Amino acid sequence: MSTDPLGVPWADGRPIDAPFRPRRGRAVALGTGAVVLVVFIGVAVLIPGAAAGGSWALVDRLLLVGVGLAIAALMWRYASIRALPTADGIRVRNLIVTRRLTWAEIASVRFPDGDPWVSLDLTDEDTVAVMAIQRADGEFAQQEAQRLATLMVTRRDGPPT
Repeated sequence: MSTDPLGVPWADGRPIDAPFRPRRGRAVALGTGAVVLVVFIGVAVLIPGAAAGGSWALVDRLLLVGVGLAIAALMWRYASIRALPTADGIRVRNLIVTRRLTWAEIASVRFPDGDPWVSLDLTDEDTVAVMAIQRADGEFAQQEAQRLATLMVTRRDGPPT
């Protein structure tokens, strides 16, 4: 059992304020991005060009590579989803938006059955998704949701006395 600077134990040996990252989604995104890029570049290189009697011009090949790069960039962005806790709050990087929240802004951490990822209910009645903790990760996701809830309460309310 490990202990963070505030004295909160965490069972798996990691510090309680370690970054949150998805496992399965990250691996799938990186693998898919790499395969898509290789396939698109391979097709662009191997398909017969106009000089060989085909109908693919250089512009077509470059556009195909560009589409492969765009898909790979989207997959990289998905793989970079994370939530980084600090002493003051948490920075949640989702697919499109990155948001910084203080611990005092977070009212609760929810991970109801059927939801694809954790949600943070904020004190202003807004909700923020935390895509870094994904249901596809099974028991690991449940442990990470519990770790986030424990971290939020500990940081918001201060160390136990």
